Amino acid sequence: MKSLFTVLIALGTAVNLHAASDEDAQRLKTAGEVLGEIESAPDKSIPNDLLQKAQCAIVIPDMKKAGFIVSAKYGRGFASCRKPGGGWSAPAGMRIEGGGFGLQAGGSATDVVMLVMSKRGMEGLLASKFTLGGEASVAAGPVGRDTTAQTDATLKADILSWSRSKGVFGGVSLQGGTLRPDDDANKALYGDKVTNRDLLTGKVNKTVDFLTAKLSQYGGNAPLK
Repeated sequence: MKSLFTVLIALGTAVNLHAASDEDAQRLKTAGEVLGEIESAPDKSIPNDLLQKAQCAIVIPDMKKAGFIVSAKYGRGFASCRKPGGGWSAPAGMRIEGGGFGLQAGGSATDVVMLVMSKRGMEGLLASKFTLGGEASVAAGPVGRDTTAQTDATLKADILSWSRSKGVFGGVSLQGGTLRPDDDANKALYGDKVTNRDLLTGKVNKTVDFLTAKLSQYGGNAPLK
């Protein structure tokens, strides 16, 4: 009986891990779909030149808002960075949490996209946890096909951010939010214990997925500068 119980527990664990892997794989695919939908919009998109200059990109699909008296936001998604030799790194799981930053009004779930524009912003992304607006400056990103009409103050931010809720797309302030690695997603996707630093610096190789395919399509494959 004890042996049978042990087998059942082991089977249950295997099923849960398989389900988690399927869930995280679907979230990764959804992140690619979100980026593709935003970039294929005729006039309400992330400027092409910004995506082509970005050192890293973070996509959080279906970020949630919870709480009645104290509002809190949380979400799970993926980041990818340019590799020194060109192309985009294997996606690394990311979690975002925060209570004070704004999202598009009227939506319980919001897609969030962030572009890391500087070495300082990338160093923050590689840390175990960092606060947006603390270790790296963050600003609402401009919307359109190019950035010619945008202010230097906005474009000098370490990280630019956008949100989409119920079809409404625009720059969003994520000031005060925190980003940290999603170790559960990484374990489910890669099987072994890997760190976000290993993934985002190109030390872990992986076949092209839907998110990195979209990043290559819209952001090009220029090497990290």
